[in-house]
Amino acid sequence: MQIRMDWKNLRFDWNRLRGFLATAEQGSLSGAARALKMSQPTLGRQVAALERELGLTLFERQGTGLRLTEAGMQLAEHARAMGEAAERLSRVATGQQQDIAGHVTITASEIYSAWLLPQVLPRIRAAAPGLTIEILASNAIRDLRRREADIALRNARPEQPDLIAKRIAEDRGSFYATPGYLATLPQIESLPDFAAAEFIAFEDPGPHRAFLRELGAPVTEANFPIVSSSHLVHWQMARAGLGIGVGPLGLGDPDPQLTRVLPELEIPYPVWLVAHRELHSSRRIRLVYDLLAELIPPLLRAS
Repeated sequence: MQIRMDWKNLRFDWNRLRGFLATAEQGSLSGAARALKMSQPTLGRQVAALERELGLTLFERQGTGLRLTEAGMQLAEHARAMGEAAERLSRVATGQQQDIAGHVTITASEIYSAWLLPQVLPRIRAAAPGLTIEILASNAIRDLRRREADIALRNARPEQPDLIAKRIAEDRGSFYATPGYLATLPQIESLPDFAAAEFIAFEDPGPHRAFLRELGAPVTEANFPIVSSSHLVHWQMARAGLGIGVGPLGLGDPDPQLTRVLPELEIPYPVWLVAHRELHSSRRIRLVYDLLAELIPPLLRAS
């Protein structure tokens, strides 16, 4: 039996719940306004109107941000469920669209976004000139279930059951430095010789250091005097002769400023193409997904 809504008991505007939930998640009106792409005064009026409609105080000020009241926390649980239902509805609707036009968002690491994707986008644009392609260049894993992106290029297989993933290739990386920097070190012939070198670390040097130690390099915290949260910055630091960096062979081997530190050392890692199961039925997303799966592997095999 179909359950009918009791519309008379709805005391608030559904649209204002979106602003309330974004403010609760971001912890401030300014952050929520950026996330929703609206002005802060407009959002503030929406939240205030929702409080009046419900007769509740939902937020209290805490320093420069906002904190949920007890009533706000209870409401946020239900609002989040409504938001997730709206996301599912949006995914289903997108999956039914069959036009080769519109917007497709691809997320990939900074290196893949700057190096691989520019090589394949001309073919995608030629196949579907009506598409707008947005690239989210980030080393953070975007949540495809929440529509932060339509397609992801990742080096680890996703574990969520509602995502579909295809292992499209195996990439390989190595350690690179400038000849000038290597000339300042004792000759490096094997991994234990890395103990005398300096490395450019990522945002958290711990995993980088642990990985090197697993390979057999006896490095310590002192071997990582430069840290960057950006892989592109990491790479440019290596090119500037500030230490040893790591990157894919297809990027490092052709670079005239860099040389492999240990020529025989190659580190394999998988390349996965990921999309949400519901979005995969969208013709435009399927087209981009299939073209990426076709065009990226030859680029990696050639490296």
